Amino acid sequence: MQSVATIQSTRPANVSPGEPFQFFFFSELLNLPVCVGKVSQRIGRVTDLAFKLVEPYPEAVGIYVEHSGGHPNEFIPWSRVTKIDDDAIFILASLDGKPYPPFADQSGWLLLNDHLMGRTILDVDGRRTEVVNDVHLLFSMGRMVLVHVDISFNGFLRKWGLRFLVHERGQLVSWRYVQPLSVEDVGAKDTLSLSVTRRQMHELPGEDLADVLEKLSGTEQQAVFSALDSEKAAEVLVEAEPRAQRQLLANLRQERARTIMSELSVPQLADLFSVLPHDHMTQMMRLLPSEEAARIQRILSDREANAQTLMSGEFVTFPREVLVGDALRKIRARQGDHDSISYLYVMEKENMLVGVVDLRDLLMAQDSATLGDLMISPVVSAEREDMREDLAELFAKYHFRMLPVVDERDHLLGVIHYRDIMKGLVARAKL
Repeated sequence: MQSVATIQSTRPANVSPGEPFQFFFFSELLNLPVCVGKVSQRIGRVTDLAFKLVEPYPEAVGIYVEHSGGHPNEFIPWSRVTKIDDDAIFILASLDGKPYPPFADQSGWLLLNDHLMGRTILDVDGRRTEVVNDVHLLFSMGRMVLVHVDISFNGFLRKWGLRFLVHERGQLVSWRYVQPLSVEDVGAKDTLSLSVTRRQMHELPGEDLADVLEKLSGTEQQAVFSALDSEKAAEVLVEAEPRAQRQLLANLRQERARTIMSELSVPQLADLFSVLPHDHMTQMMRLLPSEEAARIQRILSDREANAQTLMSGEFVTFPREVLVGDALRKIRARQGDHDSISYLYVMEKENMLVGVVDLRDLLMAQDSATLGDLMISPVVSAEREDMREDLAELFAKYHFRMLPVVDERDHLLGVIHYRDIMKGLVARAKL
């Protein structure tokens, strides 16, 4: 995606090869004469353009023409537009030969001049980002779509008729990353909120979203990250490359940072802090509970952190006689972190680990079977004094998603997640 580009020379992705297209800025169309057939038959000037909010880009539905002297405005449907020239927009006469009816707002419609131009863009945390100085439009085969907003000073210059001062390269932000959360909001306020079709974003795996963020410019990167809820933002942070992690954390407000960090395990936080400059790491550490911060500090100061330091207390256990159907019902009713349900650990008295059941095997089994029938025993496990490198070797050898940590009597102490060990090693290797 091009956010700073000479975009007029580039064929847009939604235009087929050989299909003619033109780019316009809204400021170039504003106040252009609207003519029926020829220049001498002018009916007014462009006051605004109406667009319908559709995916992937809003599409023009008509031209708003306002008249002086108390005459009612006219709304020309976009289907009546025949040509756009530098000096006029040409349309067909109305079917009955009379003036077009006045503009009537419709649900899901957006007026560029009224709703976008000059509006301050905010991220979802309410921080000021930029101002919309112009809107970039694509005209092809009779259709006009909104593709970018221009947040550069160039848009301001065009708006005031100073095009001779416009620099070749502007700063265009794709509409995919800048769109009002609702037409009602944008019509009632002086600000826009950044969005990225949140439902679609939250359906993407964290690793894919991290890849997307790494390709965006700073403004767009922060906009997209701000639109994520805390759980998805945490997931993306874990998967991002160290450089992107530093960029994303650099502009977070304290409350937002605290909320996101609450979604991460201690090993994940330690890996995240390990890529930060010391001063920034110290600031972030102050946002954590003192006990959690102390554990992270031990990991960071001890190059050979052991399993007891790295393990999590989030895991699921059942006795061996529990039926598959009963276990599934309890899992579905369970609250909390679902990442801890990769495996079910089968216990005997005194919290002794005797077997493990993969959740995938559980889903395929008959409801009447017991966990004892399904479990694998003995269990591959780590000991609490095992070092990070030892744990990495176990994960590499057995390809498990989690490893239980036990003491010398096979009492289950906690679990180690694959991502907490391997992701951290990879991240440090790239520094």
